[in-house]
Amino acid sequence: MKYLSGYLTYSFIKKRIKKIESIIRSPIKIQHKLIHKMIFYAKKTEFGKKYGFQDIKEYQQFSERIPICNYIDLIPIIKRIRKGEKDILWPGKVKWFARSSGTTNTKSKYIPITTFSMHDCHYKAGKDMLSIYIHNHPETKVFFGKALRLGGSHELCKKYNTFYGDLSSILIKNLPFWAEYISIPRKKIALMSEWEKKLETLVKVTASKDVRILLGVCSWLLIFLNRLLSKFNKQKINEIWPNLEVIFHGGVNFNPYIKQYNDLFNTPINYYDVYSSSEGFFAVQDQKNVDGLLLLLDHGIFYEFIPMEEFHNPYPKIFPIDKVELNKNYALVISTNAGLWRYIVGDTIKFTSISPYRISISGRTNHYINSFGEELIIENAEIALKKTCLKTNSIIHEYTAGPIYMNKKNSGAHEWIIEFKKTPKDLSYFRDILDNELKSLNSDYEIKRYKNMVLRPPIIYIARTGLFYDWLKIHKKLGGQNKVPRLSNDRKYLDSLLKLK
Repeated sequence: MKYLSGYLTYSFIKKRIKKIESIIRSPIKIQHKLIHKMIFYAKKTEFGKKYGFQDIKEYQQFSERIPICNYIDLIPIIKRIRKGEKDILWPGKVKWFARSSGTTNTKSKYIPITTFSMHDCHYKAGKDMLSIYIHNHPETKVFFGKALRLGGSHELCKKYNTFYGDLSSILIKNLPFWAEYISIPRKKIALMSEWEKKLETLVKVTASKDVRILLGVCSWLLIFLNRLLSKFNKQKINEIWPNLEVIFHGGVNFNPYIKQYNDLFNTPINYYDVYSSSEGFFAVQDQKNVDGLLLLLDHGIFYEFIPMEEFHNPYPKIFPIDKVELNKNYALVISTNAGLWRYIVGDTIKFTSISPYRISISGRTNHYINSFGEELIIENAEIALKKTCLKTNSIIHEYTAGPIYMNKKNSGAHEWIIEFKKTPKDLSYFRDILDNELKSLNSDYEIKRYKNMVLRPPIIYIARTGLFYDWLKIHKKLGGQNKVPRLSNDRKYLDSLLKLK
């Protein structure tokens, strides 16, 4: 195995794989050791003093003393930290903040990124991601070429002398030199803030490189790859990058994009999923043909889980990892070495395995349609759309859905705005298949659809080409960290998109 800039060697990879295997054997011990270590580090912070970290000895004390929170609860504290106050949530002063608008809130969130979280979470997980891939593909030659990263932008907040921007841009800005050595484009281009200009520049400067790894959000990578093909009048990406081997992707569900990606290549390509957010790097795909992502348990994140049937209770039940069950929807709660204590991420997950702990992302705690008691989550929508596309020989590029409310004359309905890459021949047939697939996946939806009493059949609007892209551009959301909202419990996004039709 060739050296990667003298640091990521074969011996390092073997060592890391052994460590991952040891964690898999003792997950509970690792998690409890981690939370005790984090409590010890933070005991002299303002937060630690307030909740008596000094004498917390057991998980039960931790769970009883510290309330769960979301970002809204932290806004006053985050403002203080951004102004330069130190030792608030985590020891020391925080220099970096990952800015995110999320998918259901237009206000920016500023998630603290400490030196601990940057190196012991994000970079460490990136090394594990590569180590696992190399372990699974021992004949790989990815390090003989370049890794192309599709990141965001960053700005310097001069008033407080702190940096904020997309998480990807913060990580690119601080990359260790060995990682920077194999990465393209160079930082100056990778951190460009104007997205369309960045895409044009990326196409120009990367086409002649020996690209073997792609990293980014799959929806934005797809836009970039299609522009690359168009620019050089090629049919397949292999004509430009014959040695491209693997795509590491995350941020959105990959299922709706699989066919479009496969159509870009005339030879097989490896796809590896990751679960990463501004708050932390949570999981990686560790086996190619196994359902679920391996939960990373020694990366500065202590995990807790709220059963979704408990989520809206004033005092919900909350479980550590040793109490979880298979195939049950949980809201993810994290405590991190960036100072997020019992923080509700906003994602819902299911455990596909508990030996080892593997998860799948099932949706959002506030990214669903439940206007009529149907409790339609994103997982239902993604599976139903995938099956519907297969049965109708169609391809979806982007979509969103929300409610049409009841009135005196009509029952309610779900309205779908769908931008097709390949439009179905019969839209009515597409609608009926989608409706039936949703019924088969969700009993609450099926009950509400009974004789059209509560819900009428779905209403589908075919979006013009580029509608979602234009919406993102108008709302200044172009970039790798931004996503089109999939499901919403109101008509905010639907009405906003329809104004651009």
